[in-house]
Amino acid sequence: MGKIKVLFSNSQKIYKITPQLRSLIRRCCEQTLIFEDIDDNAQVSVTFVDNEEIHALNKEYRNVDRPTDVLSFPLGDENGFDVDNSSNAILLGDIVISVEKAIAQAEEYGHSTEREIAFLTVHSMLHLLGYDHETSEQDEKDMFARQEEILSQLGITRDT
Repeated sequence: MGKIKVLFSNSQKIYKITPQLRSLIRRCCEQTLIFEDIDDNAQVSVTFVDNEEIHALNKEYRNVDRPTDVLSFPLGDENGFDVDNSSNAILLGDIVISVEKAIAQAEEYGHSTEREIAFLTVHSMLHLLGYDHETSEQDEKDMFARQEEILSQLGITRDT
């Protein structure tokens, strides 16, 4: 199995991004690659933002005028992924998480903020790997089943 390098960036001040949270996100990224049988070294960037910043990104890149919980910016296409020549890692893309939205959703669903961020990470990783739940009902079922299985393999349930 290859290794994953996760580059973190934080531009919000609402929630402390702890070493434990960064470790959880790395495990989510690794498990998604294992589940998808990707053996290459890989690199992904994860940025934590507030609702104001993700709203602006959502409007600019998706023409949706509201905040969202997570945005995925894949670097791969039907021809595969770019590769970082120095590390020989495939460049998956960028994940942008609204911590503010994640906190609100965790409260709404009755689980921890960490569980919500783990879910959003796996969800976004699948987008980076080419899955899209907005293309059809079957694609949505497939993607959501994959998410649940990956989280289950990590021991992350809806109760955590």
